Amino acid sequence: MSRRPPHATEPAPTLVTATDDLAALCGRLRTERFVAVDTEFMRERTYWPELCVVQLAGERDVAVIDVLAPGLDLAPLGGLLADPAVTKVFHAARQDVEIFLLKFGFVPAPLFDTQVAAMVAGFGDQVSYDALARALAGAHIDKAHRFSDWSARPLSPAQIAYAASDVTHLRRIYTALTARLEREGRLDWVAEEMAVLADPATYRTDPETAWERLRPRTTNRRFLGVLRAVAAWREREAQRINIPRQRLVKDETLLEIAATAPETPADLARARGITEGFAKGKTGASLLAAVRAAKELPESDLPEAPRERGGPAPSPALVALLKVLLAAKSEESHVAPKLLASSEDLDRLAAGDGADIPALHGWRRAVFGEAALALKAGRLALGVEGRRVKLIPVG
Repeated sequence: MSRRPPHATEPAPTLVTATDDLAALCGRLRTERFVAVDTEFMRERTYWPELCVVQLAGERDVAVIDVLAPGLDLAPLGGLLADPAVTKVFHAARQDVEIFLLKFGFVPAPLFDTQVAAMVAGFGDQVSYDALARALAGAHIDKAHRFSDWSARPLSPAQIAYAASDVTHLRRIYTALTARLEREGRLDWVAEEMAVLADPATYRTDPETAWERLRPRTTNRRFLGVLRAVAAWREREAQRINIPRQRLVKDETLLEIAATAPETPADLARARGITEGFAKGKTGASLLAAVRAAKELPESDLPEAPRERGGPAPSPALVALLKVLLAAKSEESHVAPKLLASSEDLDRLAAGDGADIPALHGWRRAVFGEAALALKAGRLALGVEGRRVKLIPVG
């Protein structure tokens, strides 16, 4: 909760536990330009996030919705989140949006992420809500309840106050950021980033590509085929029984299973982290079936080894020079460097001018990409003036 005295015009938060009250709240909020949104959920023991609390704040309302209240129908909330006339404002929106996509089957729209907007406005990479609250709302956030058990009932007054503060200050953060970005002509930059968050594909996990996250260091296609099969099996099984994937089978165990391709429960039980009971039970049998099916695949159906980037490796010195330029352009334009270009972008840019990377498209090209190409072509040099890096045109 906030230690800052509440603003004179701010109402006290209300706890919503009945459908009629939720419908009335959402009806009022649908008359406003924007609504600040946050969630509290539990995921430590489950694959799917368990939504426990939703916080909403408009100009006149601040409410904490007890999602677990008996008989509460969340349909009015779904209507609010789908209303195209009301901007839904989040901070670090991905997990919240994923929850609503699972709950309602759609991404809240239109949406605005203040963490992304803050990166465009020069507050650095992945700035925290606490930092923005201090800088733009003059508030200090007490995070004592960050790790509360939000599934326990009843919710305490301290939990309700803490939850409400996460949207109360978000309203002022949003209005300050949008005013600043509008003055600087950068609202369109934020809109480009919001397109990624608004795409439902951003939140979908394809079991058939789960193996790629394990970054196997081998060109053995049979190994990769088994790894793909067991990683897909783990993803589906974890979803089915709703437990975290690492609690079902750890990454290192999957890699070991892919390497040894066990055929019997006894073989499977030799893998680290696999108990004899697991290996001999139904879960172990289904895992062995996945291994067996992968071993029987024809060579043509096996995955290709991860491709090495073609051509010679980029010069480490050139990559370092591009990093200096990135830092200088970030400082000059007041945009977080991570938003302008990633480390992989710099590697690909150093390796060739034709790289199809975000840094060479749209507003990023204007802010950083053109200067990077000029630096590579010898049309731009870097120097030092006082305590700052200076860009020096050449020729």
